[in-house]
Amino acid sequence: MVFRPETAPAAAGPQPPGGIDYRLARNAVVRAFNRGRLSRADICDAHPELLRVAQNFGQPSAEACPICSGSSLVNVSYAFGPRLPPGGRCVESSEQLANLAARAARLACYVVEVCPDCSWNHLRQMFVVGGSSPS
Repeated sequence: MVFRPETAPAAAGPQPPGGIDYRLARNAVVRAFNRGRLSRADICDAHPELLRVAQNFGQPSAEACPICSGSSLVNVSYAFGPRLPPGGRCVESSEQLANLAARAARLACYVVEVCPDCSWNHLRQMFVVGGSSPS
């Protein structure tokens, strides 16, 4: 499951604007790789911890890896903000996202796509959930 702003519960109140989709940047990197301007070592560099989280907690995607075409991508979601660990919190379910969205402070949520086979990773989107109090 990919966590998107529209999947946040209605009880959390109106969502603040500011979601960002990184699809154009992703497409530019894939195009540069396909044209030989970037090597596989340049773009298949997922951190071991990101790969571990993808294997254990990631949500499978129907989309094939644009680099190796070997397996389906896995989406990993993180939340960052006040009263969360410095490295953020991995969001494993929509229930966890609902709990985070119910907080008074705004939280930044990031979705990263990861290929467990070739270590491709790219930021897919960012959005904000939570209350309207300044963080």
